[in-house]
Amino acid sequence: MFGKFFSNKSSQKTQGSGEINTNVHVSDLTATDKTQVITETLKDYRSENFPQGIFAVSSHFHINAIPKQSKAITVEFILPFPCQGELDDIAVILADTLKQSVEFCVQLNVKAVRSFSLGNSGNNIKNIIAIASGKGGVGKSTTTVNLAYALIAEGAKVGILDADIYGPSIPTLLGLQNAKPSSTAGKLMTPLTAHGLSAMSIGFLVDENDATVWRGPMASGAFNQLLTETAWPELDYLLIDMPPGTGDIQLTLAQKVPVAAAVIVTTPQDMALIDAAKGITMFDKVKVPVLGIIENMSYHLCDNCAHKSYIFGEEGGLQIAQSKQTQLLGQLPLNMNIRQDADFGQSDIIENSTGDIAHLYRRIARNIVGQLFLQLDNASPLTPTVEIID
Repeated sequence: MFGKFFSNKSSQKTQGSGEINTNVHVSDLTATDKTQVITETLKDYRSENFPQGIFAVSSHFHINAIPKQSKAITVEFILPFPCQGELDDIAVILADTLKQSVEFCVQLNVKAVRSFSLGNSGNNIKNIIAIASGKGGVGKSTTTVNLAYALIAEGAKVGILDADIYGPSIPTLLGLQNAKPSSTAGKLMTPLTAHGLSAMSIGFLVDENDATVWRGPMASGAFNQLLTETAWPELDYLLIDMPPGTGDIQLTLAQKVPVAAAVIVTTPQDMALIDAAKGITMFDKVKVPVLGIIENMSYHLCDNCAHKSYIFGEEGGLQIAQSKQTQLLGQLPLNMNIRQDADFGQSDIIENSTGDIAHLYRRIARNIVGQLFLQLDNASPLTPTVEIID
């Protein structure tokens, strides 16, 4: 693959399931040689999110002048979706191969599949992604929050909207139970922020002990107001934490909001899978593409012996993904730390962005936005023209 630089091929897997040949003779490599190794490595790299290679989606690529051994080699990209974690993984392998640090500097130019312009604030939300489940209690809200944090860790600008009017949980998950949004000139609400994540929820506006006893049209109206009367900043992705089921709010979302795609969260249990299938069918009927399935609580990993116990069944998410001709985006464990963090408004992704739990969420987040770009690029008449910067 690399001519004189490679002998018998060996490879290492990256977090993105790509493989990199690493058997390089590094003795006496010149700056030109190192540039060629990096370029050829990236040219031949393939993974779930780069099936045609990184250069197929990059509008700019530049290797800065190779510095002395004591300094890092800097590689610059412009990419249409966040994938910093995968690139960092490639950089580690290249650094080990070249015996010199490699750093990837990514400028994001996120593609808007179906952008949503807020006329009152003048800001744009490039992509709205609905995170849904047919059944409650599968960990959808916790998953949504951690995916939002994961996307931020990958380099994106992210917001989250709590669409569960009857049972909002985003304030608790973000540690913002007693926070109240301010108003801009008495017209638009300013979203609250947690670790760089912009958020809005009915839970910020009502007492947490009050029951929201509203008919469907009132709940749908409240959801629409939360979306359109919030002064959202410029966002690459707005994740909407949907209520369980297939009711009024889901229909309002499909009819009035330019949703780019949906993601279904389920457990492997048969009862959850039945309702997850209904959720996929609902989105199919309203012409919202489903990017795939996230299987939550897939297994429990013993702290002492690392044995996997499939408490709620095994491979249910994979089976429904195959039956509905969609993808299994990832599997998440039944983990006590995730539960504890959720109860206290914390996230392991914030505390340890390179840890095992963060790695799982970040990979799923990359799969979501990567598939959104790969599957839906130029699929919508609302897709704006993207300026390519050389």
